[in-house]
Amino acid sequence: MRALIQRVSRAEVRVAGEVSGRIGRGIAVLLGVGADDDEARADFVADKCLDLRIFPEPATGKPDRSVREEGGAVLVVSQFTLYGHTLKGRRPDFTAAARPDLARHLYERFVERIRQAGLQVGTGVFGALMEVELVNDGPFTLLVER
Repeated sequence: MRALIQRVSRAEVRVAGEVSGRIGRGIAVLLGVGADDDEARADFVADKCLDLRIFPEPATGKPDRSVREEGGAVLVVSQFTLYGHTLKGRRPDFTAAARPDLARHLYERFVERIRQAGLQVGTGVFGALMEVELVNDGPFTLLVER
């Protein structure tokens, strides 16, 4: 599982011109599910996203607080293209991405795990063509893999 995390001051996802998810300060997570992923990986990556210390401590300005500690929000967008291999040729190869049924299940489990933390959660629409707009705060971007 791969989660590209960006600390944001705000983020929004639209499907067919309609907002499906919107957050203020927090993290935007582009989530890719691999063919070998399972529920344990989804839980691990969700918890890692919640607990990474990427928000500044007010007294020092150093990144020492998590989105959970900040009471921030989380926008989660499915992103199978994180499993695109580009080593050979010019067309990405997506065979390492999970089948849609598995990917949907693990995406939904990931989102539910974030919701259980009590944070505001916004989402895209699984499998839809989406427009994602965000303001990266920092910029601060990390890739979490398991």
